[in-house]
Amino acid sequence: MGVTYVKEVMSPEELLEAYPLPAEHKKLKEARDAEIKKVFTGESDKFLVIIGPCSADNEDSVCDYINRLAKVQDKVSDKILIIPRIYTNKPRTTGQGYKGIVHQPDPEKEPDLHDGLIAMRKMHLRAIAETHLFAADEMLYPENWPYISDILSYVAVGARSVEDQQHRLTVSGFDIPCGMKNPTSGTLSIMLNSCIAAQSSHTFMYRQWEVKTDGNPLAHTILRGAVNKHDQSMPNYHYEDLVLLNEMYQELNLKNPACIVDANHANSNKQYYEQPRIVSEVLHSRNVSDDIKKLVKGVMIESYIEPGNQKISEHIYGKSITDACLGWDESERLIYDIAEKL
Repeated sequence: MGVTYVKEVMSPEELLEAYPLPAEHKKLKEARDAEIKKVFTGESDKFLVIIGPCSADNEDSVCDYINRLAKVQDKVSDKILIIPRIYTNKPRTTGQGYKGIVHQPDPEKEPDLHDGLIAMRKMHLRAIAETHLFAADEMLYPENWPYISDILSYVAVGARSVEDQQHRLTVSGFDIPCGMKNPTSGTLSIMLNSCIAAQSSHTFMYRQWEVKTDGNPLAHTILRGAVNKHDQSMPNYHYEDLVLLNEMYQELNLKNPACIVDANHANSNKQYYEQPRIVSEVLHSRNVSDDIKKLVKGVMIESYIEPGNQKISEHIYGKSITDACLGWDESERLIYDIAEKL
């Protein structure tokens, strides 16, 4: 086989023992998770803003960014719950390029998964200690989940992973909300089938164990736009798209029907500066339809300190080295604008 076993990485138990979540932060997380859960069950009418860098590439700049978010959260806490994005694994369309801090704790050096796991956990723990906010991450590799299961408050399954059986079954064992994105084709039924699977109980093999899950009633949909056969972006955040998704939900026996709208990716045609306009339209749709207001629980926004993106070699502080992001000034205004329009 063309596989070289490089070195054995530490187990989740070893990582959590070396870098534990302090008891006082566990209590804070329980309280925060309960708040977020109430949004999905309909017990709370607060709006979720899942916002942050495309990839969490640098501990200092990521924590700087989240500290800024925490100050804004204090000002909008009556209407909005902010969940910072700390995305530590990045899917690459061609498999080439920077795959996230877990792979490369230093983007300019060779992959080192052992040090990457430590870097990931330390960054999360620092962000929690400094801000008392608990983050979202994308589950690119289901077997990574035990390394961060105690520190995340939200998980997303990406457009290229949402049809994968192992992702769906692993989500069924979560006790936090997990958003299932529509696939790149845009087929809504595939996204909803993923929710059915994630909300169901399963028995399967996971990390050398036969496991049984209870099902995750907080599994829900994320609309991120689609790409057609001509490689053209097809947005799916418009009023008619939300009405259609709501109608499809009504035909299924899913718990806690909910949708998050991703304002970037194919919805913006990767034009990051369009995100405020897209969010504004989604909020307008919520305000003219009670059904859409009940369905759309929040938005997802790619944002960092500096707008746009850069090459890894440029070393601009707080600027994305993967997809282009909204800058901090525009992001702060957007959050306040969301609060005003709710």
